[in-house]
Amino acid sequence: MVALTLPDGSVRQYEGAVSGEKLAADIGPGLAKAALAIKIDGVMRDLALPIEADAKVAIVTRKDADALELLRHDAAHVMAEAVQELFPKTQVTIGPAIENGYYYDFARSEPFTPDDLVQIENKMREIVDRDEKIFREVWPRDQAIKYFKGIGEDYKAEIIEDLPGSEQITVYTQGKWLDLCRGPHLPSTGKLGKAFKLMKLAGAYWRGDSKNEMLQRIYGTCWADEKQLKDYLIMLEEAEKRDHRRLGKEMDLFHLQEEAQGAVFWHPKGWTVYRMLRAYMRRRLDSAGYVEVNTPMLVDSVLWQKSGHWDKFRQNMFVSESEERPLAIKPMNCPCHVQIYNQGIKSYRDLPLRMAEFGACHRNEPSGALHGLMRVRAFVQDDAHIFCAEDQVKAETKAFIELLRRVYGDLGFTDVKVKFSDRPPVRAGSDETWDKAEAALKDATAAAGLEWELNPGEGAFYGPKLEFVLRDAIGRDWQCGTLQADFVLPERLDAEYVGEDGAKHRPVMLHRAILGSFERFIGILIENYAGKFPLWMAPLQVVVATITSDANSYAEDVARTLTAAGLRVETDLRNEKINYKVREHSLAKVPVMAVVGMKEAENRSVALRRLGGNTQEILALAEATDRLRAECAPPG
Repeated sequence: MVALTLPDGSVRQYEGAVSGEKLAADIGPGLAKAALAIKIDGVMRDLALPIEADAKVAIVTRKDADALELLRHDAAHVMAEAVQELFPKTQVTIGPAIENGYYYDFARSEPFTPDDLVQIENKMREIVDRDEKIFREVWPRDQAIKYFKGIGEDYKAEIIEDLPGSEQITVYTQGKWLDLCRGPHLPSTGKLGKAFKLMKLAGAYWRGDSKNEMLQRIYGTCWADEKQLKDYLIMLEEAEKRDHRRLGKEMDLFHLQEEAQGAVFWHPKGWTVYRMLRAYMRRRLDSAGYVEVNTPMLVDSVLWQKSGHWDKFRQNMFVSESEERPLAIKPMNCPCHVQIYNQGIKSYRDLPLRMAEFGACHRNEPSGALHGLMRVRAFVQDDAHIFCAEDQVKAETKAFIELLRRVYGDLGFTDVKVKFSDRPPVRAGSDETWDKAEAALKDATAAAGLEWELNPGEGAFYGPKLEFVLRDAIGRDWQCGTLQADFVLPERLDAEYVGEDGAKHRPVMLHRAILGSFERFIGILIENYAGKFPLWMAPLQVVVATITSDANSYAEDVARTLTAAGLRVETDLRNEKINYKVREHSLAKVPVMAVVGMKEAENRSVALRRLGGNTQEILALAEATDRLRAECAPPG
């Protein structure tokens, strides 16, 4: 007998092996029609796979979140079949599901064109309409290699040759087309639906190695239904409007150029945003009991070797030499903070010691990975390290989470998720130490009222970590903040304190960041606000614009008054119509315009116009000054 336990706790028993298709049909015709796959003890498998032993099972339909990856993987296969039908000499390589879609890499002598994508997408719809049955076979390794070489699929043959000898070789066939794949897959191409779209072309080296052949990659997106697809495409349109690189240029915030790849040239307005954010973070850190330090940019390789970073990050370090001694521009701040901690004897009374630095770091990222402010080589971290005793880890973690939530809330992000990354297979430290560190982080997260999802095996080699993911105004997720519990670096760099018992102990080192890098976070802020920064952060807060040149003198008086009140102000005295000025400053994302004419000059008033509004408010200059001063006050 085979006993299958369903999600509602009910059990169905069968005399022998049974497929997911049979189970779904037995439950009901509606489920049988909607079924895409089956989860067996939590693992997604083909519906046709026979279940031969007792198990917990769940039928997967397109309503389930798990279904998206399955649909996207099948969309990649349907796309590959379409490509080879239209362009028979094309070789297929690999085609995984990815976030929001899928891709497939093709080897073809002629480049694909945008018109080709239209043809391929139409052919994909035709394949869906054909509702081709999809079935799985296990092939002997030699047979599979011989077959794929025989049809000119050298890349597939190479993949099989490189697979471990113990790995089963599975081939999926849909219609007359087949592909090497682990699966699982849908029962037929018709189950895919048509909520997909081909998005773009790109180049990709075979197996990601620049020494190998350049392939052609086609990206697509796929969703459970047409509404989800439409919503995603609308989000992409909105994201394009908000692109920080375009807005950075339009708003004159920053630029990048070839002569300094991966480094930002901040213009006065962009640097104002940077300074406002840094000043805000400094106030928050001061009130949370952090001390601020500054450490050298160039550090002898001996320190990096002791810390373990030389072996792990050497390829990403910029290295120099002085008097035949190798030096590295620091890619992170943590070993340097330990050097400050180690100056003088520390007592348990000195802990916790919260040490912060707006540390300038450099990492030798590949040029192809650089992306505006989001991925740079030169950046500043809002970095800090908390040196504490083991029994202080929970309290310090809870305090950090509360600080992080306050900062994110002040900056406009209230939807925050937490990922908990536990011990990796290769790690330093005893299981007992890991047990304590993991328990402390979990307990502190619960005490702070945050739920977390497990990111198994993704902790740092020296300790578990929390990753904080914030969601922006158009629903995109950004991983920014981190907290890592480190029992290893204090040991390697000989950090210690004298305990209450008079003996020497190793402190725990909590690595933590809230923004991550200033550069990236400002890029996120630009896109989240579409350039319309909160008033306290806006590089230019008020423009005083004249209706007529007769009011120029009064406009300058208004500007002086507002500037004296602490606002960032400019005047626009040009001989242009006021509607032109309003439109121009609106495009420049200026939050407030103070419009003045002769009437306002006589009454010592201003007409305030808010960005995005169609009305104006007439206020006495003194009242407007007081109100704007209050509105411009930064949080914290």
